[in-house]
Amino acid sequence: MSTDSAALQLGRFCAETRFDELPPALVARAKQHLLDTLGATLAGSAAFEPRQVQGLFALDAPRAGAPVWGTTAQFGARDAAFANGVAAHALELDDTGGCDHSGAVVLPAALAALSLAPPARHISGRDLLSAIVLGYDVSRRVLEACGGYSPHNGAGWHSTATCGPFGAAAAAAHLLGLDAAQTTAALGHAASFSGGLWAFIHDASQTKRLHAGRAAEGGLTAALLAARGISGPTQVFEDVWGGFFNAFAPQSRQPEALLAELGQTWKLMRCSIKPHASCRSNHATIDAVLHLMAANPGLAQQVRHIDIRLSEFVMGMCGGRDLASLASAQMSMPYAVAVAWVFGDAGLERYLAPMRGDARLAAAMSLVRLHADPAMAALEEPMVTITSEDGDVVAHHVPIALGAPANPMSAAALRAKFHALAEVALPRAQADALADTVLHLDEVDDARALLPLLAGHAEQHALIC
Repeated sequence: MSTDSAALQLGRFCAETRFDELPPALVARAKQHLLDTLGATLAGSAAFEPRQVQGLFALDAPRAGAPVWGTTAQFGARDAAFANGVAAHALELDDTGGCDHSGAVVLPAALAALSLAPPARHISGRDLLSAIVLGYDVSRRVLEACGGYSPHNGAGWHSTATCGPFGAAAAAAHLLGLDAAQTTAALGHAASFSGGLWAFIHDASQTKRLHAGRAAEGGLTAALLAARGISGPTQVFEDVWGGFFNAFAPQSRQPEALLAELGQTWKLMRCSIKPHASCRSNHATIDAVLHLMAANPGLAQQVRHIDIRLSEFVMGMCGGRDLASLASAQMSMPYAVAVAWVFGDAGLERYLAPMRGDARLAAAMSLVRLHADPAMAALEEPMVTITSEDGDVVAHHVPIALGAPANPMSAAALRAKFHALAEVALPRAQADALADTVLHLDEVDDARALLPLLAGHAEQHALIC
C-alpha cells in the first residue's frame, strides 16, 4: 500500500495516465459527452447570463487567446473558461452524474488549456480525450468521497461548484503537461478555490448558472499556478485540520472512495446525457408522463389530476411552481409534467419565456399534485399516477430515466439534439464539421483543430429566457 498522500496518488494518476490505457467504450462515451456539451454551450451562449458574462469580460479588451464558443470573441484563457462554463450550464441541457455537471466544468477548462499550450507542444485528439476522461473521473471521485450527491448537496453545497474545480484542474494539468508533483499542487489549489451554495433555489436566482463557470476557471487557474511552481497542500484529502472532506463533508465523508478502483472503474461511464431541458430529477417523471399519454389515447383531454409520489429531497429541490425565470421553470416538476402532458415533449422551446405564459400550461399545472414520501430514498425516481375524468386510474414508474447509461439516447437522437442546439450559433455545415471532428477525435493529429469550429454568431439569435 502506498505511503504517499491521497492527493499525490491522484496527482500521479492524472499525470501518468495515457490514452492507450483507456477502454474503447470509455473513449466512445467521452466523445459523446464532448459533443453533447459543445451543443449545449453553443446554444447557451445566446442566453441572458452568458451574454452578460461575455459583456463583463469584454470590458477588459483587447484580449485574445481562447475562443468564447458560439461567438467570434476571444478572451484570456481563464475568462474564456468562465464564460464557456456559464454558457454550458445556462440552458440546463448539459450532462449530469459527475460532479454533478462535469461537462460544463471540465470541458471549458480543458479547451482553454488547449488554447494556452505552446504551438511546439503536440497535443492530439487522443491527448484531449485523456484529459477529459481524467477530469470527469477526479470530479466524481471527490464527490463520492464527500459521501455522494444526496448528503453533500443536501448539506447545502452545490457539488458542481465544490467538486468541479478538481476535475477542471486535473484536465487542465494533463493538457499542460504537468508532472505528478505539479498536478498534486493543482489539486491542492483547487480545494481552496471550491465553493457554491444551493441558496439560489429559494428565489431561482441566476447564480446557479455561474457555478460551472467559476469551477472551470478555478480549476484552470489552479493548474496554471501549479505550472509556475506555486506549491499546494499535499495533505488536502487527509484527515487533518483544514482537509477538504473534514471541512466540506464532516458528517458524510468517505475518503476511501477517492482512490477506490482507480484506473479500473471510470466515473464518466456513470454520467447521463439529458434529452429534456429540465433538472435531471424531473426526467424520469417526464418520461413516465409521456409513456402514459402515448399508451392511453385520448387521456390528455380527460385528466382530472396527476399525482406524483416523490422523495422529500426531490420535493425540496423540484417542488416549486415559480415560472418567473427559465431557471425556476426548469427546476419545477409541476411545470415539467405540464409541458410533457400538453405538448408531448420537454424541449428547450417549452421552457423559454414566450411559452411559459401559455394558459394551457397554467391549467395543466393546477391539476398536478405532489406527495413527498419520507420512505423513498433521496434520488429514487417518482411514481406518476393519472386519474381521468371518468375515474379511471393509470400509473407508471420509470426507474432509469432516458439518457442514463442503462437507458441511453440513440446515436441519432444525440446527433439531433446537438444540431438543434449548435445551430443556434453555427450554420449547418459548420455544425456538421464540428460533430464529425468530435466523433473522430481519436484520429485527429492536432486537437487545436476543434477551436476554430467553435466560432459562431450566437449574439444574433439571443434567446428570450
